[in-house]
Amino acid sequence: MTILDQLANHAKERVAYAKTQVSPAEIQARAASMPKGTFAFERALGEPGLSFICECKKASPSKGIIAPDFPYLQIAREYEAAGAACLSVLTEPKWFLGRDAYLKEIAGAVSIPCLRKDFTVDAYMIYEAKLLGAAAVLLICSILTEDQIGAYIRICDALGLSALVEAHDEREVQMAVRAGARVIGVNNRNLKTFAVDTETCRRLRKWIPRDVLFVSESGVENADDVARLRAVGADAVLIGEALMRAPDKQAKLDVLRGAV
Repeated sequence: MTILDQLANHAKERVAYAKTQVSPAEIQARAASMPKGTFAFERALGEPGLSFICECKKASPSKGIIAPDFPYLQIAREYEAAGAACLSVLTEPKWFLGRDAYLKEIAGAVSIPCLRKDFTVDAYMIYEAKLLGAAAVLLICSILTEDQIGAYIRICDALGLSALVEAHDEREVQMAVRAGARVIGVNNRNLKTFAVDTETCRRLRKWIPRDVLFVSESGVENADDVARLRAVGADAVLIGEALMRAPDKQAKLDVLRGAV
């Protein structure tokens, strides 16, 4: 069983428990009673130029603890001040040491859109994301069917949330397009082996329609990486570890942009 399988299975266990605390009907009603979102995540990524999605995460399965000291609100505010278009906030608790509370507090503390970075395996998690203040959710092709992705995008549409649909190969990109994805993320990290290949985005770019927002995820370490992704037509890059390990996040983001 791969780490991705384990992540998905644990997400299913978490959802099963959550449903014993708040019923699916109740959480759906609560989410529906909130003001409809404005699709702020995809609107931010659609602005001219390359957008940066900056990630708040304490740990990862491949690197272990990244930030022993994790002042997440300070980090989120630093990202916003540095010019991040959006934030990605990990809520997966076992391998990434994330918490729902991190997202709820960060979303309330910043004015830029937040992505709930988790392993969505059930519609229930989309309604949770809405209640936590997220502007977007992550849908991973490797753990969902095409029908599920389409259904989850429709739920997001009803709530005013964006869906970042993540793909790893040509088949998954085509699956995301058929399901109606408006934002497709290509993960340079293979979530089954955790190997990173930044050429993945270049290879898959041609399969993503020009009217679909294209996000490069993982493996961005320096300004050269960013320049290559800009050259292949990425609308945004999602950067986690490189920024999390930087003592001065604004200075690091300036370097990545090529401004220094």
